[in-house]
Amino acid sequence: MQRTGVSAPVFVSANGESVDGWGTTELGDNRRVNYALFDDAGKFLAGRVMSEADSSIQVELDSGKRVKVKSSHVLLRFDKPLPAELIAQGQALAREIDLDLAWEFASEAEFGFADLARDYFDKSAGPVQQAAALFRLFEAPHYFRRMAKGVFRKAPEETVKAALLGIERKRLQALQIQDWATELVAGQTPQPIRDQLYKILFRPDKNATEYKAVVEASRRAQRSPLDLLKAAGAISSPYQFHWRRFLFEELTKGTGFPPLEAPPIKEELPRADVAAFSIDDSQTTEIDDALSVRGLGTGSVVFGVHIAAPGLAILPDSPIDKVARDRLSTVYMPGWKVTMLPDAIVEKYTLAEGRDCPALSLYVTFDEATLEIKGTETKLESVPIAANLRHDKLDAFVTEESLTGAAPADYPFATELAFTFRLARHLKALREVARGKPENFNRPDYNFRLETADGSSPSSEPRGDEKVVISERRRGAPLDLIVSEAMILANSTWGGWIAEMGVPGIYRSQASMAPGVKVRMGTRPAPHAGMGVAQYTWSTSPLRRYVDLVNQWQIISCVRNGRMAPLSAPFKPKDATLFSIISGFDTAYAAYNGFQSGIERFWTLRWLQQNDVTELDAAVLKDGLVRADTLPLVFKAAGCDGLARGAHVRVRVDGVDLLTLDLHARLVARLDDEPAGADAASEGVDDAEEAEDLGGGPLTLAIDVDEETPPAEGAATPA
Repeated sequence: MQRTGVSAPVFVSANGESVDGWGTTELGDNRRVNYALFDDAGKFLAGRVMSEADSSIQVELDSGKRVKVKSSHVLLRFDKPLPAELIAQGQALAREIDLDLAWEFASEAEFGFADLARDYFDKSAGPVQQAAALFRLFEAPHYFRRMAKGVFRKAPEETVKAALLGIERKRLQALQIQDWATELVAGQTPQPIRDQLYKILFRPDKNATEYKAVVEASRRAQRSPLDLLKAAGAISSPYQFHWRRFLFEELTKGTGFPPLEAPPIKEELPRADVAAFSIDDSQTTEIDDALSVRGLGTGSVVFGVHIAAPGLAILPDSPIDKVARDRLSTVYMPGWKVTMLPDAIVEKYTLAEGRDCPALSLYVTFDEATLEIKGTETKLESVPIAANLRHDKLDAFVTEESLTGAAPADYPFATELAFTFRLARHLKALREVARGKPENFNRPDYNFRLETADGSSPSSEPRGDEKVVISERRRGAPLDLIVSEAMILANSTWGGWIAEMGVPGIYRSQASMAPGVKVRMGTRPAPHAGMGVAQYTWSTSPLRRYVDLVNQWQIISCVRNGRMAPLSAPFKPKDATLFSIISGFDTAYAAYNGFQSGIERFWTLRWLQQNDVTELDAAVLKDGLVRADTLPLVFKAAGCDGLARGAHVRVRVDGVDLLTLDLHARLVARLDDEPAGADAASEGVDDAEEAEDLGGGPLTLAIDVDEETPPAEGAATPA
């Protein structure tokens, strides 16, 4: 077979007679009817030739539209049949061409489609046969490579065999997709889809058979993927769905740990002359911090902040460090938690009551009368922990009145707590001056407690059917204020100290309190406008936050080496590892907080169901969002879109979806008569911003069931 009809189109008459180029027939007003088949960006179109130039022709399509076509794009000139008939007949005939036989006929050299038509059909192959050959060659790149417009070359035999195997795999995949889709529509979930459930919904490979089967079934059943999979039994428990999704996305290695042994602290530590006490919830096992007070009544009081010191034994790049860096933080949720470190490691270094514990201690000396800071000192020492106080058991007794002497103080460390409360209010007032406005705690915190059938707390991972008890806890309660101000003092002081020593750390900063200005992490000290401090690190929770452990290593180096610390600290200035830690921690911490918010929303909705709640009182935020008065719940309520921020309303609960975490509600009544004032409006702005971080609302899926765009009408687009 010789290559012909390549550089110029072939004019083919109805009887199959062909002439290279444009033909020699005289054209004019009485010229024969002249049609052209041309390539339009991979689509084959045909129409009547209206005029010709040196490098282009004008073609009128069947629709009446006229297009300018480059001469190099014209593949075939013909007089019969009509253009639309040529394409239709050519496509039908193309399906009859045996590709294996055509491949055998084809030349080893480059060839034109007209050559194949003459060899495959007969020497007088007409326009329809030539168009059929063109269409078939174009749609079979695994048999024939496209070398130029209308020009092809047969693929090597090995390539053809491999391509045919791929085609067969695709055929079998298509059959599998149809079979699995049929099962899903019938209410059964094939095991491969069950195994890939979270990948399909949230991180899909859109070419995977399992993904395509779910999409196909959703289209057939005209149901959302979640509804379809739930009906097919793939999702049996909404709680397990949210929990397993979190494990799939964030804890891909599971929640367990490899076998690890807590290394001992080898250096001899001096014993501190204090009786320290911690303040935590009863469920807290990672007791990172404790406080002490010395010198009351002497005019000069030494206030101690003692932080558990795992950094004395856990070294960078050690097996335990790698585990901690992989998880980066403890994950909290109602009734359960996933710790950053194994329980045995935590138990080794936690500040447990009744024993001397290795600690990194900050001592701040205050004038007892004015509370002016006289000096600070940081030590590595063994600290006697006299008590682990539990605020959930003491909040009812440790009140502002008892701490200020207006009521009896019948609880442990009453004198020390009275001083620390006075100090905390003083430190908070100084920060509020620096931040330019007071910190307002207008909304309460909420505690979640899960109960099994016998009323006890779960001893293992929750199942989702436990009874949930939600209780309010006033934000900024005295014990909370004492602990928070002590930690801010330590984190700010240590952040300034290591910077003075020339040692880098991981800082949190906020340039201003203007809307949209977020807290950022970096390696250089900078003001934290929201907290009202000159610099701020996280260094007081090394058992449950990895950045705190990193900062503890840096502080320990400063304690041991003084001004020589920059040479011996684990992380040097501009250390790329610090930036990598910041990036990983930021991502993980945001995901963990998002999960905690979402799972707390699940339990809040579950509480509504368990208590048959049909109405809620709420405050309007914006865009139809409202915040429940007595629950940690923000949701959309129909009818509230036009109400002012701060308006107080009552809404009816029409339905709860534990899978999507949706609450369906509508306005029943307006509870306040007057429009919301300026204070309420301001609070509403804050509320709306916080609502974006609550993790509630409809679930976002990565699966797409939209129909594909069909090919353009009238175009012949070979597959």
